[in-house]
Amino acid sequence: MWQEAETNTHQDHVIAHVIGATVTGYFVWDETAYLLLDIGFIWNIYLDGEMGLVPQSLAVVELEADDETKTALRADLDAIGLGSYDSLRRMSAFAGSPIERVDFLVWENSRMIRLNCEESMLIVETSLETTEVKIYEQ
Repeated sequence: MWQEAETNTHQDHVIAHVIGATVTGYFVWDETAYLLLDIGFIWNIYLDGEMGLVPQSLAVVELEADDETKTALRADLDAIGLGSYDSLRRMSAFAGSPIERVDFLVWENSRMIRLNCEESMLIVETSLETTEVKIYEQ
């Protein structure tokens, strides 16, 4: 089934930056998982497990989406920043804790990024075959 996979230099670099940060919210758009971090960045995780960090202020601007979606995401980012989760339209809030370890796993055409946090776990699972992106909280 799932097996540990080696990460490349870029993935190692991104992972080093997110250790100790806390995921406060997330959403999926266009075959990509977007994780809002408490350090002012959004962590992008793509179908193949590649990843990047984008300053929160640029993430929505660079998103290929219509104005309505971008407006909703900006409002959600602001709400999460204020600790107000009742009115979220596009994002899911995550009451996470600091990330301690990130595991990269593969199984056939699927990829899994597992964020092991102090008090919780967040899993991003992708399928190269179906182009599906799922995010699970544990």
